[in-house]
Amino acid sequence: YASKVVKRHFNSIVAENCMKCEVIHPEEDRFDFTEADRLVRFGEENDMAVIGHCLIWHSQLAPWFCVDEQGKTVSADILKERIKKHIQTIVTHYKGRIKGWDVLNEAIESDGSWRKSPFYEILGEEYIPLIFQYAHEADPEAELYYNDYSTSKPAKREAICKLVRSLKAKGLRIDAVGMQSHNGFDYPDYAEYEKSIEAFAGEGVKVMLTELDMNMLPNPEGFGGAEISQKFELQKKFNPYVKGLDKKAQKLFNQRYLDLFKIVERHKDVISRVTFWGVNDGHSWLNGWPIPGRTNYPLLIDRNNEVKPVVKEIVNLFK
Repeated sequence: YASKVVKRHFNSIVAENCMKCEVIHPEEDRFDFTEADRLVRFGEENDMAVIGHCLIWHSQLAPWFCVDEQGKTVSADILKERIKKHIQTIVTHYKGRIKGWDVLNEAIESDGSWRKSPFYEILGEEYIPLIFQYAHEADPEAELYYNDYSTSKPAKREAICKLVRSLKAKGLRIDAVGMQSHNGFDYPDYAEYEKSIEAFAGEGVKVMLTELDMNMLPNPEGFGGAEISQKFELQKKFNPYVKGLDKKAQKLFNQRYLDLFKIVERHKDVISRVTFWGVNDGHSWLNGWPIPGRTNYPLLIDRNNEVKPVVKEIVNLFK
């Protein structure tokens, strides 16, 4: 059912999970390309641009990756070797078949500081140019991206711009910044969001909306972005639309998507891709996170695989 919808409405695909480290490289000497190969074949058979997601990320990391047999943190040299093997094996395996890679995912905190991931703790910020270099060596034709959430926060925006500048200053390839765009009915501030598109484009890279959805449910206090470890008890007040959005919420949903795509239309010369996270509402990760068991409506295709009415209006923006 999903493949029909995907073939009909999309010209590019990305893996939600099957290229993440824990799946594709579960043990040091074993890569498992089964699921990822299926995805790439599907893309090729249907003439779609396939995006690789993601090479280096602190989350969903195979448990062996940064420790030795005793469970102690490995040395910088060992980690470098492991990172190199990981990236080059995967990128070489798909050489010439993947349009672009999310080389690095979520390495910057909201305040603009480096995330204290195991990679950062062991190697410092030196790991970042290295991974872009390794990816480029393995497939010189592939585009290379940096991907993150909450990119409309000014401190994070500035840090990402700095990251792009530093890679370019070293002569390394970076083609685009991916703005995850896990948006909600009342966040982010679209004026700040648009400033980020302009700032990233100003650094000479393309901009991509890489994991777009619109969370329509009320969030618990202090919740935001895409921090996967956030889990809250399911309560009625956080799951108000079990039978579907009410009129007011539906109107807001339509407005938020239209306002977003007006921004996309204004910047279509620098935005090279818009990717939704999930195929239809029923598939979306937002049904189970940060509160399991909710009914959410974040995408433009409903649970019956029907395109929502607002899509016509979005398409008209681009006519």
